[in-house]
Amino acid sequence: MASQPQTLRGGRSDTSRRLILLAAERLFAEHGIAAVSNRQISDAAGQGNNSAVGYHFGTKIDLVLAVSRLHKAPIDSLRSEMLARTVGSTNVRDWVACLVQPLTDHLESLGTPTWFARFSAQLLTDPQFRPAVEREALEDETLRQVLAGLEASRPDLPPEVRAEREDMVRQLMMHTCAEREGALAEGRSTPRASWSDAATGLIDAITGLWMAPYSETRVSNV
Repeated sequence: MASQPQTLRGGRSDTSRRLILLAAERLFAEHGIAAVSNRQISDAAGQGNNSAVGYHFGTKIDLVLAVSRLHKAPIDSLRSEMLARTVGSTNVRDWVACLVQPLTDHLESLGTPTWFARFSAQLLTDPQFRPAVEREALEDETLRQVLAGLEASRPDLPPEVRAEREDMVRQLMMHTCAEREGALAEGRSTPRASWSDAATGLIDAITGLWMAPYSETRVSNV
Protein backbone atom coordinates (compact mmCIF):
# COMPACT_ATOMS: atom_id res chain seq x y z
CA MET A 1 0.00 0.00 0.00
CA ALA A 2 1.33 3.41 -0.93
CA SER A 3 2.11 5.71 1.94
CA GLN A 4 -0.17 8.70 2.53
CA PRO A 5 1.09 12.08 1.36
CA GLN A 6 2.88 14.03 4.08
CA THR A 7 0.42 16.93 3.82
CA LEU A 8 -2.54 14.61 4.42
CA ARG A 9 -0.91 13.00 7.47
CA GLY A 10 0.01 16.46 8.77
CA GLY A 11 -3.54 17.70 8.29
CA ARG A 12 -4.98 14.78 10.22
CA SER A 13 -2.46 15.29 12.98
CA ASP A 14 -3.37 18.97 13.28
CA THR A 15 -7.06 18.06 13.41
CA SER A 16 -6.43 15.49 16.13
CA ARG A 17 -4.45 17.99 18.18
CA ARG A 18 -7.23 20.56 17.87
CA LEU A 19 -9.91 18.07 18.90
CA ILE A 20 -7.84 16.99 21.91
CA LEU A 21 -7.25 20.59 23.00
CA LEU A 22 -10.95 21.46 22.79
CA ALA A 23 -11.96 18.31 24.66
CA ALA A 24 -9.33 18.90 27.34
CA GLU A 25 -10.40 22.52 27.84
CA ARG A 26 -14.04 21.50 28.32
CA LEU A 27 -13.30 18.60 30.65
CA PHE A 28 -10.81 20.60 32.72
CA ALA A 29 -13.35 23.41 33.00
CA GLU A 30 -16.15 21.11 34.07
CA HIS A 31 -14.29 18.71 36.39
CA GLY A 32 -10.95 20.24 37.36
CA ILE A 33 -7.54 19.49 35.90
CA ALA A 34 -6.41 16.80 38.33
CA ALA A 35 -9.68 14.88 38.03
CA VAL A 36 -9.46 14.36 34.25
CA SER A 37 -7.45 11.51 32.73
CA ASN A 38 -5.82 11.28 29.32
CA ARG A 39 -8.19 8.42 28.50
CA GLN A 40 -11.22 10.61 29.20
CA ILE A 41 -9.81 13.34 26.97
CA SER A 42 -9.05 10.89 24.16
CA ASP A 43 -12.57 9.46 24.34
CA ALA A 44 -14.18 12.93 24.37
CA ALA A 45 -12.03 13.96 21.39
CA GLY A 46 -13.10 10.89 19.41
CA GLN A 47 -9.59 9.44 19.33
CA GLY A 48 -9.56 5.65 19.14
CA ASN A 49 -6.03 5.47 20.54
CA ASN A 50 -5.93 6.10 24.31
CA SER A 51 -2.31 7.21 24.05
CA ALA A 52 -3.21 10.04 21.63
CA VAL A 53 -2.95 12.75 24.28
CA GLY A 54 0.55 11.70 25.31
CA TYR A 55 1.60 11.27 21.69
CA HIS A 56 0.54 14.79 20.69
CA PHE A 57 1.32 16.73 23.87
CA GLY A 58 3.65 14.76 26.14
CA THR A 59 3.02 15.51 29.80
CA LYS A 60 -0.14 16.90 31.38
CA ILE A 61 1.53 20.24 32.06
CA ASP A 62 2.36 20.46 28.34
CA LEU A 63 -1.32 19.87 27.57
CA VAL A 64 -2.46 22.51 30.09
CA LEU A 65 -0.04 25.03 28.60
CA ALA A 66 -1.28 24.21 25.10
CA VAL A 67 -4.90 24.83 26.15
CA SER A 68 -3.88 28.18 27.62
CA ARG A 69 -2.02 29.09 24.42
CA LEU A 70 -5.20 28.59 22.38
CA HIS A 71 -6.36 31.93 23.78
CA LYS A 72 -3.09 33.74 24.45
CA ALA A 73 -2.54 35.39 21.06
CA PRO A 74 -5.99 36.98 20.68
CA ILE A 75 -5.99 38.22 24.29
CA ASP A 76 -2.46 39.61 23.91
CA SER A 77 -3.51 41.40 20.71
CA LEU A 78 -6.50 43.04 22.42
CA ARG A 79 -4.33 44.03 25.38
CA SER A 80 -1.73 45.56 23.07
CA GLU A 81 -4.39 47.74 21.44
CA MET A 82 -5.63 48.94 24.84
CA LEU A 83 -2.10 49.52 26.08
CA ALA A 84 -1.37 51.85 23.15
CA ARG A 85 -4.32 54.00 24.24
CA THR A 86 -3.45 53.87 27.94
CA VAL A 87 0.29 54.59 28.05
CA GLY A 88 0.93 57.69 30.15
CA SER A 89 -2.25 57.41 32.21
CA THR A 90 -2.06 57.72 35.99
CA ASN A 91 -5.65 56.56 36.45
CA VAL A 92 -5.91 53.19 38.23
CA ARG A 93 -9.16 52.38 36.44
CA ASP A 94 -7.51 52.71 33.02
CA TRP A 95 -4.91 50.10 33.93
CA VAL A 96 -7.45 47.78 35.52
CA ALA A 97 -9.43 47.96 32.27
CA CYS A 98 -6.30 46.80 30.41
CA LEU A 99 -6.33 43.65 32.54
CA VAL A 100 -10.05 42.90 32.45
CA GLN A 101 -11.38 43.95 29.07
CA PRO A 102 -9.08 41.91 26.78
CA LEU A 103 -10.33 38.77 28.54
CA THR A 104 -14.02 39.69 28.45
CA ASP A 105 -13.82 40.91 24.85
CA HIS A 106 -12.18 37.63 23.86
CA LEU A 107 -14.83 35.58 25.66
CA GLU A 108 -17.55 37.56 23.91
CA SER A 109 -15.91 36.92 20.52
CA LEU A 110 -16.06 33.15 21.06
CA GLY A 111 -19.84 33.00 21.30
CA THR A 112 -21.65 30.53 23.57
CA PRO A 113 -20.80 28.10 25.03
CA THR A 114 -17.22 28.75 26.05
CA TRP A 115 -15.04 27.04 28.63
CA PHE A 116 -11.91 29.18 28.88
CA ALA A 117 -12.96 31.24 31.92
CA ARG A 118 -13.95 28.10 33.84
CA PHE A 119 -10.72 26.38 32.79
CA SER A 120 -8.76 29.41 34.04
CA ALA A 121 -10.67 29.43 37.33
CA GLN A 122 -9.85 25.74 37.85
CA LEU A 123 -6.23 26.46 36.99
CA LEU A 124 -6.11 29.31 39.50
CA THR A 125 -6.76 26.91 42.37
CA ASP A 126 -4.39 24.18 41.16
CA PRO A 127 -0.93 24.56 42.75
CA GLN A 128 0.59 21.92 40.48
CA PHE A 129 -0.15 23.59 37.13
CA ARG A 130 -0.76 27.28 37.93
CA PRO A 131 2.91 28.37 38.35
CA ALA A 132 4.00 27.22 34.90
CA VAL A 133 1.11 28.97 33.17
CA GLU A 134 1.70 32.17 35.15
CA ARG A 135 5.41 32.15 34.29
CA GLU A 136 4.63 31.84 30.61
CA ALA A 137 1.98 34.58 30.78
CA LEU A 138 4.47 36.98 32.35
CA GLU A 139 6.80 36.50 29.38
CA ASP A 140 4.42 38.74 27.40
CA GLU A 141 5.79 42.27 27.25
CA THR A 142 2.38 43.93 27.01
CA LEU A 143 1.19 42.23 30.21
CA ARG A 144 4.35 43.33 32.02
CA GLN A 145 3.77 46.91 30.87
CA VAL A 146 0.16 46.85 32.07
CA LEU A 147 1.21 45.51 35.47
CA ALA A 148 3.92 48.17 35.69
CA GLY A 149 1.38 50.88 34.83
CA LEU A 150 -0.98 49.60 37.50
CA GLU A 151 1.84 49.44 40.05
CA ALA A 152 2.81 53.05 39.33
CA SER A 153 -0.73 54.42 39.55
CA ARG A 154 -2.28 52.57 42.48
CA PRO A 155 -1.86 53.77 46.09
CA ASP A 156 1.26 52.85 48.01
CA LEU A 157 0.32 49.83 50.12
CA PRO A 158 2.26 47.73 52.62
CA PRO A 159 3.70 44.62 50.93
CA GLU A 160 1.40 42.22 52.74
CA VAL A 161 -1.70 44.27 51.82
CA ARG A 162 -0.60 44.53 48.19
CA ALA A 163 0.02 40.77 47.98
CA GLU A 164 -3.35 40.06 49.58
CA ARG A 165 -5.19 42.33 47.19
CA GLU A 166 -3.37 40.93 44.16
CA ASP A 167 -4.72 37.52 45.13
CA MET A 168 -8.20 38.99 45.64
CA VAL A 169 -8.08 40.59 42.19
CA ARG A 170 -7.12 37.32 40.51
CA GLN A 171 -9.90 35.44 42.28
CA LEU A 172 -12.52 38.12 41.62
CA MET A 173 -11.63 38.48 37.96
CA MET A 174 -11.46 34.80 37.03
CA HIS A 175 -14.29 33.45 39.16
CA THR A 176 -16.69 36.22 38.14
CA CYS A 177 -15.98 35.48 34.48
CA ALA A 178 -16.27 31.74 35.11
CA GLU A 179 -19.64 32.15 36.84
CA ARG A 180 -21.00 34.22 33.97
CA GLU A 181 -19.61 31.80 31.38
CA GLY A 182 -21.24 28.86 33.13
CA ALA A 183 -24.56 30.65 33.43
CA LEU A 184 -24.56 31.50 29.73
CA ALA A 185 -23.70 27.93 28.78
CA GLU A 186 -26.60 26.62 30.89
CA GLY A 187 -29.08 29.29 29.85
CA ARG A 188 -29.29 30.84 33.33
CA SER A 189 -29.85 34.53 33.96
CA THR A 190 -26.82 36.76 34.61
CA PRO A 191 -26.48 40.02 36.58
CA ARG A 192 -25.22 41.85 33.50
CA ALA A 193 -26.72 41.78 30.01
CA SER A 194 -23.45 41.51 28.06
CA TRP A 195 -19.77 40.77 28.46
CA SER A 196 -19.11 44.48 27.98
CA ASP A 197 -21.40 45.31 30.90
CA ALA A 198 -19.81 42.54 32.96
CA ALA A 199 -16.39 44.05 32.26
CA THR A 200 -17.61 47.44 33.49
CA GLY A 201 -18.77 45.90 36.75
CA LEU A 202 -15.51 44.04 37.23
CA ILE A 203 -13.39 47.08 36.44
CA ASP A 204 -15.38 49.17 38.94
CA ALA A 205 -15.03 46.51 41.65
CA ILE A 206 -11.32 45.90 41.14
CA THR A 207 -10.58 49.62 41.01
CA GLY A 208 -12.47 50.04 44.27
CA LEU A 209 -10.49 47.20 45.78
CA TRP A 210 -7.18 48.86 44.94
CA MET A 211 -8.32 52.26 46.16
CA ALA A 212 -9.92 51.02 49.39
CA PRO A 213 -8.39 52.01 52.74
CA TYR A 214 -6.65 49.40 54.85
CA SER A 215 -6.33 48.82 58.56
CA GLU A 216 -3.03 48.49 60.36
CA THR A 217 -2.59 45.00 61.79
CA ARG A 218 -0.02 43.44 64.00
CA VAL A 219 2.02 40.54 62.66
CA SER A 220 1.92 37.65 65.08
CA ASN A 221 5.23 36.09 66.08
CA VAL A 222 3.52 32.86 67.12
